[in-house]
Amino acid sequence: MTDTPFQPVILSGGSGTRLWPLSRRTYPKQLLALVGDGSLLQQAVQRLAGTEGRAAPIIIANDDHRFLVRQQLTDIGVTPEALILEPVGRNTAPAVALACHAAMAGGRDPVIGIFASDHRIEDESAFTESLRKAIAAAAEGWIVTFSIAPTRPETGYGYIRHGAPVPGLEGVNIVDGFVEKPDAATAQSYLDQGGYGWNSGMFVFRASVMLRELRTLAPEVEAAAARAHAAAQQDIGFTRLDAALFGAAPSLSIDVAVMERTRHAATVTADMGWSDLGSWGALYETAGHDAHANATIGRVATRDTSGSYLRSEDGRLLTAIGIEDMVVVSTADAVLVAPKDRAGEVKEIVADLSQERVAEAEYHRRVARPWGTYEDIDKEDGFRVKRIIVNPGGRLSLQRHRRRSEHWVVVRGTAHVTIDGEEQVLTRNMSTYVSVGATHRLENKGPEPLHMIEVQVGDYVEEDDIERLEDVYGR
Repeated sequence: MTDTPFQPVILSGGSGTRLWPLSRRTYPKQLLALVGDGSLLQQAVQRLAGTEGRAAPIIIANDDHRFLVRQQLTDIGVTPEALILEPVGRNTAPAVALACHAAMAGGRDPVIGIFASDHRIEDESAFTESLRKAIAAAAEGWIVTFSIAPTRPETGYGYIRHGAPVPGLEGVNIVDGFVEKPDAATAQSYLDQGGYGWNSGMFVFRASVMLRELRTLAPEVEAAAARAHAAAQQDIGFTRLDAALFGAAPSLSIDVAVMERTRHAATVTADMGWSDLGSWGALYETAGHDAHANATIGRVATRDTSGSYLRSEDGRLLTAIGIEDMVVVSTADAVLVAPKDRAGEVKEIVADLSQERVAEAEYHRRVARPWGTYEDIDKEDGFRVKRIIVNPGGRLSLQRHRRRSEHWVVVRGTAHVTIDGEEQVLTRNMSTYVSVGATHRLENKGPEPLHMIEVQVGDYVEEDDIERLEDVYGR
């Protein structure tokens, strides 16, 4: 490709409310296995693995997702160059500025690639070839974006208008302009005349070039990111930013801050089977279809049904009779039913649910924790039953409860339990009791996940009845 080092950066800060009820604020779409093997984040990391000269990726993630992101990277054997936590969302321009400062630490000046964590790319060889061209152009001082060859008159994407070829750089054109999301007639005209592509939101550039443009075109963004990076703290493998310093950055996309104004924008046209998976309609388009144009995932049975996206995530049987062009998505605690052409309105209904403080708007029944997960099985006044899974090496905080006792039963694996300073080892079909006020801790020191049933009894059984005395995760 080039002798210039290549630093991939993956942005993983989105909430993905347009794919509710699968995607929720605390477990967004990039962390889900929506298509293919592994989560979208894992796929984004793995498709860059063979890039020549590649450093370990820099990940910029939402602070709320830090343990989930790190666990998913660990699961695929990846240790990031840095895992930077955004304390507040400020759009992509501050994130790009942060990435530049992080990549230039120690006097380096690599070519940086900015990639979303939640996109689908079917043809990875075409992606690799397009990236090769983009890295070569970036090494020459261009800020390169990928222009996706359009396959339909899409009104949900912005477009790039291609200019003249860049001399001496294969497959690279000057950007003649960016176009906002067009109406259907305009989108069709772009297809008819050619010379336009979908704006993919992926960028490749030399770090010093982007910082120079940010200082010129969006100086408040660059200055806030520089201050936040300089004051960053390392915390058990995470890079933490000061919320006030980073929050001072204007909330701007990199398109608005730089790409639409720079004189150094270039584009590589790519036909790689790309989708931003931004809606149920997009997922329908990327899925396999049966003879009646239905996309079915999970346990689904249909009769006289066509053109629909039907997905069961909870193991229950989903059946559909006599429907057409619908989206039906079933999870353990919520169901979405909508005409396919109105499924984009899910974002509005999630906002309504959030305003009404409906828990399902933000949380799955299975709740992720840095040590594993828990899931409510039953709950009424005075008691609560959970299934708890502790990952190998997982260690809950040393804690106590003021208003409830707990009964633990091991159903799989080995538990190391400490209660008021005394340790015991529990295996399958063994149990123990934690009285109100007892200091206790649960650990999994074994190589396999630990599965337990917990029965809480008391006059208050909510999560805020936890007094943490010691916690390896810094909560």
